[in-house]
Amino acid sequence: MSRTGELSPEPLPDYDRTEELKAFDDTKAGVKGLVDAGIVSIPRIFIRPPEELAEELNSCHGDIKVPVIDLSNIHSSERREEIVDEIRVASEKWGFFQVINHEIPLSVLDEMMDGTRRFHEQDAEVKKEFYTRDQMKKVRYETNYDLFLSRSANWRDTLNITKVISDNIDPGELPAACSKSSLEYIKCIRKLGNTLLELLSEALGLQADHLGSMECGKSCSLVCHYYPACPEPELTLGATSHTDPSFFTLLLQDQIGGLQVYHEGQWVNVNPIRGGVIVNIGDYLQILSNDKFKSVAHRVTANLNGPRISVACFFPGDGGTDEKPYGPIKELISESNPPRYKEFFVREFVIKFLSISLDKSVLDYYKI
Repeated sequence: MSRTGELSPEPLPDYDRTEELKAFDDTKAGVKGLVDAGIVSIPRIFIRPPEELAEELNSCHGDIKVPVIDLSNIHSSERREEIVDEIRVASEKWGFFQVINHEIPLSVLDEMMDGTRRFHEQDAEVKKEFYTRDQMKKVRYETNYDLFLSRSANWRDTLNITKVISDNIDPGELPAACSKSSLEYIKCIRKLGNTLLELLSEALGLQADHLGSMECGKSCSLVCHYYPACPEPELTLGATSHTDPSFFTLLLQDQIGGLQVYHEGQWVNVNPIRGGVIVNIGDYLQILSNDKFKSVAHRVTANLNGPRISVACFFPGDGGTDEKPYGPIKELISESNPPRYKEFFVREFVIKFLSISLDKSVLDYYKI
């Protein structure tokens, strides 16, 4: 697309991409630093490849709606059966759905969003204390974990709070700007995660405690994204098309929108619902369910308006301690439905995920 706003597959002039990536990374100011500096054209490192921009001309953007599931009266046996069936259908056909009336107070959701904003909008020098590309750091601020691997950088910055095994987190480990809000949110979102593990287990025709007993909810990782307003949103993405390396992910998003899921050959907007929480099936659960549940591609568009803020909570099981392998659940396989995947260790899966760009899938490596 040209600077005048018309799509154009014309290649960009040659330039030293690695040098520009390093210069950007060395600022430790992220995408927000570019916006704060008053740029009116996005740097070349963010511009999508010409073939992607040309393909976008023919892409469809559907008006169909992602399923919304009401969790109220979940303790009524009759209503629970209905909820389980709705989750089964959504997980098989979409891999995505939103839940409402999930018992997390709106005040907790709002404060988590406010805390994320406070972190990203505080003084740049304070944020830099957390900036690192060391994936082993439990708390880290970064922009594009795959910056040096991807074909084009994404228009977002991220605060990661990873490997949370219990609610007993030392507040001193977390950034002061969002410590209190993160602790309360983690406590509530883990509780919702455990409820959903039961519902997902039942949706697979298993006992309610099946996925929980496999420690699918043992740990979680909080990923707090900040997507600044973009002066040329048609040239880049907030997040490249990808699937999640987790059993499932719970996502909180603000009212700006931009999240899209790939469904039946078209990109479908996941419209924000005030107080709603998005659930998406991850790669691990697709393997465990032997393809019954789908881990589907999703992305975030860039936007002239902003910032857009979202908070994703990933549930990666044992958190990469490699205590045990995971594979298709034996109750779900048979002679007529043999295993479609090899067993995997979470740590091994994550290492593979981090070694490639976001738009590449690790699932194919484990297919039989």
